[in-house]
This record gives sequence, C-alpha cells and structure tokens, in this order.
Amino acid sequence: MGKIALHWQILGGMILGVLLGLLCNQFEGGREFILDWVKPVGTVFIKLLKLIAIPLILASLIKGIADLKDISKLSSIGGRTIGLYLLTTVIAISIGLMVVNIIQPGGQIAPETISELTQTYSGDMGTKVEKAISQKNKGPLQFVVDMVPDNIFSAASSNRNMLQVIFFSLFFGVSLLLIKPESAKPIIDFFNGLNDVVLKMVDLIMLMAPYAVLALLASLVVETTNTDIFTALGWYAGSVILGLLLMISIYVLVIYFYTKKSPSFFIKGISPAQLLAFSTSSSAATLPVTMERVEEHLGVEKEVTSFVCPLGATINMDGTSLYQAVAAVFICQALAFNLSFGDQLTIVLTATLASIGSAAVPGAGMIMLVIVLESIGLPSEKLALGLALIFAVDRPLDMCRTVTNVTGDAAVAMIVGKSVGKLSEPNIKNWDDNYRN
Repeated sequence: MGKIALHWQILGGMILGVLLGLLCNQFEGGREFILDWVKPVGTVFIKLLKLIAIPLILASLIKGIADLKDISKLSSIGGRTIGLYLLTTVIAISIGLMVVNIIQPGGQIAPETISELTQTYSGDMGTKVEKAISQKNKGPLQFVVDMVPDNIFSAASSNRNMLQVIFFSLFFGVSLLLIKPESAKPIIDFFNGLNDVVLKMVDLIMLMAPYAVLALLASLVVETTNTDIFTALGWYAGSVILGLLLMISIYVLVIYFYTKKSPSFFIKGISPAQLLAFSTSSSAATLPVTMERVEEHLGVEKEVTSFVCPLGATINMDGTSLYQAVAAVFICQALAFNLSFGDQLTIVLTATLASIGSAAVPGAGMIMLVIVLESIGLPSEKLALGLALIFAVDRPLDMCRTVTNVTGDAAVAMIVGKSVGKLSEPNIKNWDDNYRN
C-alpha cells in the first residue's frame, strides 16, 4: 500500500473490511474469527489515537497560544471560533428539521415494527434516560462548572474530561504570555519539543490506519444483526444522511466563496480524517489526524489549528445536532405526537444549548436527544420507547454524523484562519510520503 495516497489506502481498507465481514458471516466460526483475531487490530488503533489525544491538546494548544505573542490575537480567534461553531450548529439543526418535515420518515414505520423495536431495545434505554435526566437536572450552567478542573492530573487521566484539559491549556498558555519572555522561553521550548514528538507519534500510528479500518468495518459487519429492522428504518436513516450531506455541501460552498479554495482541495485535504471519523465514530480519536490534515494540507497555520480543532472536537457537534432534530421529529411522527411550529423552534434552541452543555458528557448524543424530547413535552413514559425506536440504526448513523462533526471542525478552522490572515498555500511535506520512506 506504500505507493497509494493515504485516503485511498483507508478507503480500500474499509471496502475490504466490509467484504471480509460478509464473507466470514457465511462460514461457521467466521464471526468468532473476526472478533477474536481481526477486531483487536482496530481496537488497538483506536486506543493509540486516544492515547495521544490529551498530550496533543496540551502541547499544541499551549504552543499555539505562546506563538501568538499577543493576548489580543487569542481573544480575536476565540470569539470568531465560538461564534462560528454556534452558527453552524443552528444551521445544522435547521437543515435537519427541513429534511425530516419534507420526507416525513415517521409515517413510513409500520406499527408492528415499532412494537418489535421497543421490545428488543427498550430494556437498554432505561439507564440512558436516567443518566440524561440526571444531567439535565443539574442546572443550565453546570457545564461551566464541569469545565473547570479541580485537579489537572485527574482531568488528564480520562479523555472524557477533554474540555477540562482545554481549559487548563488555555489558562496555562495565557499565563505564559503574561510572564517575562526569558522566564517563558524554557517552558515554550519544552512544549515545542513535546509537540514535535506527539506529531511523530501520529505519523507512526497512521502506518496501521488502512489495516485498522479493515478490522473495524469487518467487526461491525459481523456484529450487525436484524437487518430487517435496518430496512424498516431506511427512511429515517436516509433522512439523517441526506441532511448530513447537505451540511457538508454548505461547508464546501462557504470554503469556496470565502477562502477561494476549490471543493476538491478541501475534500482531498480532509478526506483521511473523514474516513477515520467514519471508522472510529469518535471526533476525539480522530483529532490528531484532523489537526495534521488541516495544518499540512489545508494551509491553516498552527496557532489557529491548535486552538480551533481541539475546541471543535469537544463542543462542535453539527452532525450530532442535525441528527437530534431529525430523530426528535421522527420519534414524534412515529408515536403520533403532534408538533407545532413553536415546538420545532424549541428544538432549535434546546438542541443548540444541549450541544454545548453535553459536550463533555459520555454518550452526549443520547443525552442531547432526551433533553430535546423533554423540552417539547414528550411524555416521560414514551422516552425509552422513542430511544428504542432509533437505537437499531444508531451505530451506523453515529459513524456518519462524526464525519460531519470533523468536517465542520476543519471548515471553521479554514474560515477563522482566513479571517485573521493565517491561511496560506499548504506547505505540504506530503504526509503520505512519511509512510513511503
């Protein structure tokens, strides 16, 4: 695979993984072979990416802030970034509502299918509803409290606390700008070196990317059951995917008209990160690759990339927010729960706020959905039933919406970079060449 571009290697691995999974499903013991001998390769790959997520954020964010040399530049970049993330979230939710109201997927689900789904999955949903309601009841500003760590070593011990690590890195970086340059220099040199080491770790980990995505997709295929239910929920899944494609199209158009970069330039530059996002279903696990592609292949300077991308992987959930809108309306359609225009405006507002408040919480997608459904008055006894209705196709749709999340992070990084004069022609050392030498 050494002479093939990275994104083609990954895509090839995905196709071969699906074929291998389908083939092994035809033989007795094939499923066990994939789970025992193939899936561990993908699991190790994801663990390696998550392993370097915290060091990468610490090193790149502190280095990026130190490189600004002016605290006013940080406030300028930060304001633009947060504003754009909120704007794209509102746009994503609005697209989701438009698509689901036009297609009306809830009307395509037969009553017997609803009954089968709820019997199959409702038992798994009770604890998810309880966790979501517990999170909601903590108060509207609880996410601000949760953002501030009381122990940085404890926060850095879990990727679930990534927002806390970002807070510490920003606080540390700003403080570094405010002390004497001679005192700051050895610390800056340390983080410069640490950043170089972590990026080299990314290069080494990516050597196994094509084989890892093969393993991940093969295991997904053999673990997938009840394909009849997938067929029955095809209208809902199609609505979500159509909305996600429309959102990606908006990113591409904005990039084209604002930065004057062609759609092929943008998609080719970010495609390896998109494919990994699809395979891993994790923006955090894909973060090292996203940052590398945005900086080296899209031309965004490090001081912007190191701030925008880690923050986006934590709070920017365009794909997830769009999915919330479609899922909420779909559940109400399927359960004959009528929604007014005001209810749909409530979905926009609540999903936008929930995307921020649930950012650092495990299982944020389900938590956001429960908060949205409660805001429009869906009876609590129907919450578990509603979640059960969509649970069968949640895994493949999670893969798709993570692609949109990562694409949105890259698009916002390019827009912010252009707005502050930190976007240039990429100085490509050619990342793919790292794997050929």
